[in-house]
Amino acid sequence: MLSLRSANILLRSLHLLGVAGIGGGFLFALPEAQWQPYGYLTLASGMGMVLLYLYESRTWPVRLKGLVILLKLLLLGAALQWPAWRAELFALVLLLSGWIAHAPGWVRGWRWYGSDPG
Repeated sequence: MLSLRSANILLRSLHLLGVAGIGGGFLFALPEAQWQPYGYLTLASGMGMVLLYLYESRTWPVRLKGLVILLKLLLLGAALQWPAWRAELFALVLLLSGWIAHAPGWVRGWRWYGSDPG
């Protein structure tokens, strides 16, 4: 059985592969059939990571790191609706990903309401 850390690393690795695949499709306007399997991999691995985050912290959705994931999903949904903007919206998703991944813990953990228990 995988530890939580091992599961997280596996899901993150699969997620990176999926993001690279849809990135090629979005940035180079490839036919959907060429990048769609990577989109499914990205969604499945992302959902797996969200479940792990929720298991580790019930406040994850109201923290900035959770809110940014919701924003990224909205932007990717917009990219699917407006193909002419796919490259730009995908680039914005990547920039948000890099920013939140490398922001200090107090930024990633910022809560949009309430205070931390304890």
